[in-house]
Amino acid sequence: MRIDIDALTVEIAGARLVDEVTLEAPEGRFVGLVGPNGSGKSTLLRCVYRALRPSAGAVRVGGEDLHALSAREGARRLAALPQEAGAEFDFTVAEVVAMGRMPHQGPMARTTDEDRRRCVDALAGVGAAHLAERGFLTLSGGEKQRVLIARALAQEPRILVLDEPTNHLDIAHQLEILALVRASGLTVLTALHDLNLAALHCDLVHVIDGGRIVASGAPYDVLTTELLAEVFGVRAHRVAHPETGALQLLFDLPTTS
Repeated sequence: MRIDIDALTVEIAGARLVDEVTLEAPEGRFVGLVGPNGSGKSTLLRCVYRALRPSAGAVRVGGEDLHALSAREGARRLAALPQEAGAEFDFTVAEVVAMGRMPHQGPMARTTDEDRRRCVDALAGVGAAHLAERGFLTLSGGEKQRVLIARALAQEPRILVLDEPTNHLDIAHQLEILALVRASGLTVLTALHDLNLAALHCDLVHVIDGGRIVASGAPYDVLTTELLAEVFGVRAHRVAHPETGALQLLFDLPTTS
């Protein structure tokens, strides 16, 4: 299922945080949203997962206006992991992941064997099966992040929206989680802080600066030295990964004359 964002605008207290953004995430593709701090990434994604209603424009999933769908139907199509998702749940890890099954249950429905299987598979998939009986509050930041990703996968969405999903994760788990999400076959729209992770995992990247999309396309074509200097204020050296050939970036501050 694809995402289409059409002329999306967000104004808060007279400030235009997102300015007529139009972009797409094609079905089954891993799409990154990159930009400097304060560029509008999180505000845009909040509109996509319905935490914020845009001032103008539309978000469409599978061709339908997401904000016109019921909460249950929207949750069956799209799962999200916001930056602020690390709420202080007073539940076990298994109970937190089971919350992902709620869109598939009726008001009085009991947890089924299928629900339990989906939750077990999701926890195993993020390498957190051993945490199932732990209290969520006792986990480290990285462990919490993996559990919340498992909850999103247990939801069985068609689309995943992730806002900085590798926050609090060590390098190995950053690579593992993004590889897992990519292998899921879902349509993924994610904000990423690390440009090398974006270059490695994304099929497409959209660069946002000052609330507007300034470049879109394949990472190799978009993450140029000129754009990175203009948008991020750094000097970038583009190199090829010695084994995969994927674009990698080395950074330093621009020289002063």
